[in-house]
Amino acid sequence: MTKEQLFALMKGQIIVSCQATPGEPLYDPERSVMPLMARAARLAGAKMIRTSSARDIAGIKEETGLPVIGLIKREYPGYCGRITMTMREVDECMDALADIVSIDCTFNARGDGLTPGEFLKQVRAKYPNIIIMADCATLEEGVAAFEAGADLVGSTMNGYTPQTQDCKGEPNYELVRQLAKALPCPVIAEGRVHTPEQARRMLEIGAWAVVVGGAITRPLEIAQRYFRAIEGLTT
Repeated sequence: MTKEQLFALMKGQIIVSCQATPGEPLYDPERSVMPLMARAARLAGAKMIRTSSARDIAGIKEETGLPVIGLIKREYPGYCGRITMTMREVDECMDALADIVSIDCTFNARGDGLTPGEFLKQVRAKYPNIIIMADCATLEEGVAAFEAGADLVGSTMNGYTPQTQDCKGEPNYELVRQLAKALPCPVIAEGRVHTPEQARRMLEIGAWAVVVGGAITRPLEIAQRYFRAIEGLTT
């Protein structure tokens, strides 16, 4: 698909995030179950999937036939983030035929000394036709990422950086509203969207699409919400 076709496909939609990393209950080093999660999402109506690891990018595309936003989570000394932080991870996503590659574009420290914009320019030089989703935490990061060549911007990292660690609980509607107003590219709402009503509100305030992950594909996280809700009650 072309970039325009992908953007048209995702407009007004829920993008289901199917991810499991080492240490999580659904992570199996021998066989991934994420393609099965993606199958369920497709049957529910999903038209695009977001996932981590080359294995799951390839497996989900084969299982569902849906386009995939791919990323690789890997930690490096000197880097504050872990979403597609170096060219190694970009290469892996491209080799696995990710349709869109998600890259951390926060202003946190990078071990290579580059700014996110400088790194995006290197990525674009190596892969001129790549479609880049910038995972950001603030309005300023989103604007900078777009100006550096990102094709779409997500609120993914809001609440997960030192500067935004106080942003917890409800989704950050105001950030998404500001990004949608400031940028001419698609803005993807992502982060702490736990209910259908919250997803709908994100679309109503200007999000191009909404990524929902934990509320759909992480049973441990889902179950924990129920158990937290009944803490302190007596039988």
